[in-house]
Amino acid sequence: MLNVKNLNFSYNKTPVLKDLSFKVKPGEYLAIIGESGCGKSTLLKVLRGEYDLTKGNIFWKKEQIQGPKHNLVIGYDFMKYVAQEFELEPFISVAENIGQHLSNFFKEEKKERVAELLEVVELTSLAKTKVKLLSGGQKQRVALARALANAPEILLLDEPFSHIDNFKKQSLRRNVFKYLKDKNITCIVATHDKEDVLGFVDNMIVLNNNKIEAYNTPEHLYKNPETPLTASFFGEFSMINNEIFYADQIKLVKRSELKATVKNYYFKGNYYLIEADLKDEIVFFEHSEILEKDSCIYIETLI
Repeated sequence: MLNVKNLNFSYNKTPVLKDLSFKVKPGEYLAIIGESGCGKSTLLKVLRGEYDLTKGNIFWKKEQIQGPKHNLVIGYDFMKYVAQEFELEPFISVAENIGQHLSNFFKEEKKERVAELLEVVELTSLAKTKVKLLSGGQKQRVALARALANAPEILLLDEPFSHIDNFKKQSLRRNVFKYLKDKNITCIVATHDKEDVLGFVDNMIVLNNNKIEAYNTPEHLYKNPETPLTASFFGEFSMINNEIFYADQIKLVKRSELKATVKNYYFKGNYYLIEADLKDEIVFFEHSEILEKDSCIYIETLI
């Protein structure tokens, strides 16, 4: 497994990551979430061996992952990293980019492998298209496929679907994460998007102030958010009597001790998100209909 113990890293003596410890089994999917600047991308680069640790160690199985002080060439053959900058060859085709590092001694196997990965990232129709002609989202999908070409044991993904439009994201996520599970590839992904996590991830780390604020399954963290930061990842929430409640855990009632004033509403498809003032604190809850602005209402929590 990937074993991270007491990982510390600093930029020019400025702490970026402090005392991080976690484990990831082969074939597991770990998500790293947190606000911009919390160290998500840096952690991926440290795991890759791009930087030297200030303290601690990282092992994949029995091999220690080390930085440039110990390795002339950054990175390891068993690990692939997909950054937000795709680093593709713009003047060759999609298929050529994906198969770039596959051996030409086994041409038929290479052709089959490229075709398989084109299908996974839904780019079969663009196989012969030069990369320079692709959109940002299409380039991101090529980068994903190329990282998978040589069947890595670990895949590090930095915001892997950020450039991909909503029309493709859902099916692409399902395809990619099913493929990783089928091939028993360990995946660690830094993301700000809960849709990259829910339904796929085994465990989730919340980074805050350079440290791990929470570390558990997404279901546990959703049901037991200990901090507003963790709750905010999953959706709209409110603080009532110092407790965290999601918008679907608050409902409109005829009378209660919680009297509020409607301030606004937002159409969300199958419900309206109501914004209300409760004793000078803003709360959000879901309701099936529009509520008139400035009207007085009563709410209660469901848990």
